[in-house]
Amino acid sequence: MIRLDCATGNQGKLREFRLAAGHAPVEIELLPGYRDIPPCVEDGATFEENAIRKARHYGVHAPGLLFADDSGLEVDALGGAPGVYSARFAGPHASDEANNRLLLEKLRGVENRVARFVCAIALVERERVRGVYRGAVEGVILDGPRGEGGFGYDPLFYYPPFGCTFGEASDERKFSVSHRGQALLAMLRGLGLR
Repeated sequence: MIRLDCATGNQGKLREFRLAAGHAPVEIELLPGYRDIPPCVEDGATFEENAIRKARHYGVHAPGLLFADDSGLEVDALGGAPGVYSARFAGPHASDEANNRLLLEKLRGVENRVARFVCAIALVERERVRGVYRGAVEGVILDGPRGEGGFGYDPLFYYPPFGCTFGEASDERKFSVSHRGQALLAMLRGLGLR
């Protein structure tokens, strides 16, 4: 069994990573003392740049391998926005509801609502990058939220093969296709664990 520390303050992400790992011989744990470490400045232009910055920032505090991700929503009609600003789309400490509200305002009257969730994971040993892995899943942004599950933009993100939003899908169903699940499985394959 291999232990992988994860650097995230988002319990929803940590839960998704653990579920996506399934039966792989890996333990995914929150980095001990994570909340006591000054936060990483996420000023990269891409998900990959931010994931690497975060992983290196927190990796020096980990006893072994550590991974960090940056993920978000890209909307074609908004030129890829909110992108790396997904969590703070409506401001530095915006709630999911505020971000969703702003997204719907910006898409009012827009026909092309194609979007994708993207996740980049960087795996480090101390500050040395061992790999960067990407996952993406395509969907459409609805005119209003549906479902109580998930977090972030999930209630607005309609996934046509399921016929429902990620907010309506069960966790297991969502993780079988999610951007985080894809990126995590690519990392596990890179480690020879899948």
